[in-house]
Amino acid sequence: MPRWGFRLPWCTLNVMTDTAEPTTTTPDAPETNGAAPSTNGATNTAPPATNGAPEVAAPLFDTERRATELAILDALRNVVDPEIGMNVVELALIKQVLLGDNETEIKMILTTPFCPYAGSMIAQVQEQVESVVDHPVKVTLLAERWDPRDAGLMW
Repeated sequence: MPRWGFRLPWCTLNVMTDTAEPTTTTPDAPETNGAAPSTNGATNTAPPATNGAPEVAAPLFDTERRATELAILDALRNVVDPEIGMNVVELALIKQVLLGDNETEIKMILTTPFCPYAGSMIAQVQEQVESVVDHPVKVTLLAERWDPRDAGLMW
């Protein structure tokens, strides 16, 4: 009997395992005590056979990828906004770092919509990221407005 005295049959719980695929379980599911479960017309959802070879699960967290992201952020600390005198990471101008196999994309914003230093800052961002990765870098300007209260809170 469930703890609260009732059971919601439609309630499911998503559980993350050490694989990249989440598994879905039903809370307080009845135990089968070794007996074969009844299918009642349901399809078989057993995993495919692996011919005796052990299956190796992909890790959820890629440490090498995270190290590259942190190296990119460290390199971007060398790009300083000349009007404010702080780097683009501290100013929270870098919104997203997308690492790809063939290209890396940096999504950023500017402190003002018509920043006179936009061209040089974008070129510096691209140059600094290319010093870390071995493939082309694309810098995308977002239309989001910069809020000075965000400075120092990101990354």
